[in-house]
Amino acid sequence: MDINNIMSALEAKHPGEKEYLQAVKEVLLCVKDVYNQHPEFERNKIIERMVEPDRIFTFRVTWIDDKGEVQNNIGYRVQFNNAIGPYKGGIRFHASVNLSILKFLGFEQTFKNALTTLPMGGAKGGSDFSPRGKSDREIMRFCQAFILELWRNLGPDQDVPAGDIGVGGREVGYMYGMYKKLSRECTGTFTGKGLSFGGSRIRPEATGFGALYFVQSILDAQKDDIKGKTIAVSGFGNVAWGAALKATELGAKVVTISGPDGYIYDKDGLDAEKIAYMLEL
Repeated sequence: MDINNIMSALEAKHPGEKEYLQAVKEVLLCVKDVYNQHPEFERNKIIERMVEPDRIFTFRVTWIDDKGEVQNNIGYRVQFNNAIGPYKGGIRFHASVNLSILKFLGFEQTFKNALTTLPMGGAKGGSDFSPRGKSDREIMRFCQAFILELWRNLGPDQDVPAGDIGVGGREVGYMYGMYKKLSRECTGTFTGKGLSFGGSRIRPEATGFGALYFVQSILDAQKDDIKGKTIAVSGFGNVAWGAALKATELGAKVVTISGPDGYIYDKDGLDAEKIAYMLEL
């Protein structure tokens, strides 16, 4: 594998996509030695095939705000690789969303699913729409408009989205409801649904809890313990709140959480009551 040649070709085809190009280079550097032990990989151009997404959908999302004004956003779905199963990956709603970020995330999702032995492929999607400051009805109308454009390319044997930044149970519920209406089927096409309509228990906590179990395993391997540690957490969204809760349960002291407008430093650390307050807020 000649990493320089591969990266040069990618940079020529995808100029300016820094997040995507960085992710590809990092993975290539990690697998280079093992990859080069398999001439059949080189012969069949496995890397060259894996670093390019299978397909990308880009579409306009038009919706009506509460003032009756027409709004336009850009929607994306990057179906990166389905070699071992249907595409799987979250949908992100945030002003920063662009194709480079979604390609980077979809590329890494392919390995994430394979390495955790989940027989599913990698994908990612989203829009530059930001739910922040929008009413529930505006978010509902946007989610419905988003799925109106995308639903034909989703399905349990084709592509199974989930939540991500800016997309929680509420947004998944709006999108799944529209998908059901259009497809006329009640299948497991979305993960992250509410418990009352097919969701999984502790799904909201799962990613944050998992992050802390991972930290705990690393410390165990070093003959150390998470109890008594002081922890700074970035964010307080879908992942960070679960991480803060589990860290506190394991005896650590979480002294920071943050959001779009800044951060909170609490020298005494979070407790169950403070976390519950933040969740309600």
